[in-house]
Amino acid sequence: MTTRLLMVCLGNICRSPTAEGAVRDAIARHGLDATVERRGTAGWHAGRPADPRTIRHAGDRRLDLRGHRARKLVAADLDAFDLV
Repeated sequence: MTTRLLMVCLGNICRSPTAEGAVRDAIARHGLDATVERRGTAGWHAGRPADPRTIRHAGDRRLDLRGHRARKLVAADLDAFDLV
């Protein structure tokens, strides 16, 4: 059974995308049966990419955040994920 993980921060353009990238990398390196996504508690940045500084620093650590688009946390997310 695949474990579904959700990383959450305020705006979903820096901390949670970075956490998602790091956890996604760990899942791949360790061959875990899990998926990971990210959301923000506020919708200010919905649809926007990760902050350019975040993309740059993540890239320095071999984490690819270029495809990220911010999404707001909704109540249904709390039921859709095993760990938030």
